[in-house]
Amino acid sequence: MEIFQRTELLFGSSFLKEAAQQRVILFGLGGVGSWCAEMLVRSGIQHLTLVDADVVAESNINRQLPATTATIGLPKAEVMYERLKAINPEAEIIAMQQLYSAENHALFNMASYDYIIDAIDSLEHKVHLLQQACLTEATIFASMGAALKSDPLKIRTAAFHKVTGCPLAAAVRRRLKLKGGTSRSFHCVYSEEQFKNRGTGFAEKMGETNGMSSAGNPYSEHKRINGTSSYMPAMFGMTLASLVIRDILQKAESIG
Repeated sequence: MEIFQRTELLFGSSFLKEAAQQRVILFGLGGVGSWCAEMLVRSGIQHLTLVDADVVAESNINRQLPATTATIGLPKAEVMYERLKAINPEAEIIAMQQLYSAENHALFNMASYDYIIDAIDSLEHKVHLLQQACLTEATIFASMGAALKSDPLKIRTAAFHKVTGCPLAAAVRRRLKLKGGTSRSFHCVYSEEQFKNRGTGFAEKMGETNGMSSAGNPYSEHKRINGTSSYMPAMFGMTLASLVIRDILQKAESIG
């Protein structure tokens, strides 16, 4: 296809053939997941399942791909489906307006996918998703916290057990330990930067605290509102997509 001409020039035709065969499921279409989804489709992924139960809110507009003043109130999965099909009409995009949880995880048939991508915010659901994903043979990539970040040069990728300095990763690690851990490791996108909120008006209005909890971790058991830049979630999402693309490239090179 001509839309992948530049991709083929860079990675070769064997990459596009391999990418077209991979089945990918992405959980979360917020500031990280939405940008990840678009980069995957623009890179030649033909089979992508999108999972998100939320609708677009006005407060999403500063950082989430599906969020505009025209899409407020619409399901994120629906908006992203239409956008991705407009990019590549031949792609098989499945949009599931569902919240991942321990109660309904069987709905997603994760064992049928080659790649499982975690871009969800809820600590409880994130931990359960990662545990269940590790029971499959799929390659797993996860995003840690993109809020309270300002410097894209500090974005890193690493195996989860090697992630340091990230409050969300620390919270996930603690919860995983309490629930028995995972059967194998997976790679993450993260940043050690801890940029504190400087504005207080909105957080106070919502009954939240400014930045860190008393324990020094903004990802405590109670949901908190943390400031987020327009570009950092997008760069997390694009980095997450690159992990998938580079892994597929390695597969293509090993075959060819």
